[in-house]
Amino acid sequence: MSSYPADAPSPPPAGPAHGPAVSRREFDALFESLRSWGRWAAADRGAWNRVTADHVRRAGALVRSGTVVPMGRPWDTRPGPDNAKPALHYMSDLGDVEDPEPSVYKDFLAVDYHGKGVTHLDALSHVAYRGRLYEGRVARESVDAAGARFGAVSALGPLVTKGVLLDLPAALGVGWLEPGRAVHARDLIAAERALGVTIEDGDAVLLRSGALRRRREEGPWDPGTASAGWHVDALPLLAERGIALLGGDGDSDVRPSPVEGVHSPVHALAITAMGVPLLDNLDLEALSSACAGAGRYAFMLAVAPLNVPGGTGSPVNPVAIL
Repeated sequence: MSSYPADAPSPPPAGPAHGPAVSRREFDALFESLRSWGRWAAADRGAWNRVTADHVRRAGALVRSGTVVPMGRPWDTRPGPDNAKPALHYMSDLGDVEDPEPSVYKDFLAVDYHGKGVTHLDALSHVAYRGRLYEGRVARESVDAAGARFGAVSALGPLVTKGVLLDLPAALGVGWLEPGRAVHARDLIAAERALGVTIEDGDAVLLRSGALRRRREEGPWDPGTASAGWHVDALPLLAERGIALLGGDGDSDVRPSPVEGVHSPVHALAITAMGVPLLDNLDLEALSSACAGAGRYAFMLAVAPLNVPGGTGSPVNPVAIL
């Protein structure tokens, strides 16, 4: 077990909810302490190397009811404060282009997916810190206009492992976490106890803040300005547990950032230091209900990114199987 104190979930802090503040020097020391560079031969798969056939079999043993829950948000073509670059969808054939029988209907899709409106996976080429990608690769030598030559999403392939839903609103008995609320290591431990689940080696950890419920009831806002998410002080515990994947209904970072001069510190620690890909902008509302109904918060998780050579990530529709 971890040496972290198993306190109750964090009360509202006396200072800013996204704090405590972390200096750049403190953050750099944390980054160095979490680096897993040089650990795996297939370095551009990072922490996905943790997941073996045994992990897949153990995940399969969690399937009991056969309930399948998708977590991808709808393809959103409408602009809004949380969708600055809407996805594109238009029809390219309305049965009037090819020979008449059979008539066919075709459409076109495109998206600038690294943002707040599209469910997507961040590969290891997506984030550099101090000019270096994961494994210490020089970013400007590894990623150019043609794409990524290291850490591309095509190197990851699909992932099947045990998923853990850390449903913080359920653990706290609230509708959602307010934007700007940081989730700390002590919150993780308390949520495990409240939900009866334990994060283990090779797991995918999904943090539900209830952001989509809040959006549905109170309207959209700009999550780039304020969003609930992990404080950097939780990353050592997640590293200690040996996670393979981190995701949530936001982009994992609490915003505003508590780290001076670093706008997405959890991205830098998870992807660049630890080699842990991220799942951003999941819809976890149906999974929250399914887990509550089943009385358990662990399940089999399947993620199959698009096979895009040189891609820094991919839109995805992950599924949980209970």
